[in-house]
Amino acid sequence: MLKYLVILLWLSCFQPAWAEMLKVTYPANESANDPRFNDLIEILQTALDKTVAEYGPYQLGPSAMAMNEARYLMELREGNSINVIWSSTSFEKERDYLPLRIPLRKGLLGYRIAFTAAINQAKIDKVKTIDDLRKLTIGQGTGWGDVRLYQDNGIDVITTKYENLFRMSEQKRFDLFPRGIGEIFNEFDVFGKQMPNLVVEKNLLLYYPWPYYFFFKKTDHALYDRVALGIQKMRADGSFDAIFRKYNDKAIRAARLKERRLIRLENRFLPKDTPLQDASLWFDPAKY
Repeated sequence: MLKYLVILLWLSCFQPAWAEMLKVTYPANESANDPRFNDLIEILQTALDKTVAEYGPYQLGPSAMAMNEARYLMELREGNSINVIWSSTSFEKERDYLPLRIPLRKGLLGYRIAFTAAINQAKIDKVKTIDDLRKLTIGQGTGWGDVRLYQDNGIDVITTKYENLFRMSEQKRFDLFPRGIGEIFNEFDVFGKQMPNLVVEKNLLLYYPWPYYFFFKKTDHALYDRVALGIQKMRADGSFDAIFRKYNDKAIRAARLKERRLIRLENRFLPKDTPLQDASLWFDPAKY
């Protein structure tokens, strides 16, 4: 019996560093019908899968509590319930958190088309310039990073909970509810059936540089390194681009980008380390 105990103790000395399974927790969606982040979860899971050989097994799942962006930014910094989030970047976020500077949707999120009430289409068709856009109001979610960008461009913004934005748009509480190309058609499938006056606006396209990253706790270099390695492998083997196409190709075609009037907005909140010069990281509408 003593011999077996000695053997077990000897074997325990050679257990791998990952003997305790890594637990990766991301913020739970605000709404049960919220499809916005399915692609990001798949990217995260694939990156973790591709690094099992180097880092060992893991457990991935959402937080117990639903969180909007303002809440999960605070929770990542001050709490222990999550250890990875996704968000647009800014000087403040890159100061307070550890950014993985790979645009998760290739910057596609910066190309925006909008929900509106059907009756608003004629009014929106008169919008030709950013000065025209400033005469309208825009709806955004509480705590979203875009709020400050629109305000900085001189546009009035009304904020509320995510699930309220669709009904308020239909009811003309604001003129436009801009959404990422990869978001709006999925959301319309969910919410449009319940709201007959809610439509996808036909002719306007807003654009601002809007990289969306994974962020980690400032001290959590281990998880950062693992996900960074996983995404590096994904970019090399084509799986990163495959996820992008899976979630976005249909929407890009449906958006009719070349047929829309483009209005560019300034993003003065981009940190200097944003990799704008690396064309391989960014969506190019000219190639679609």
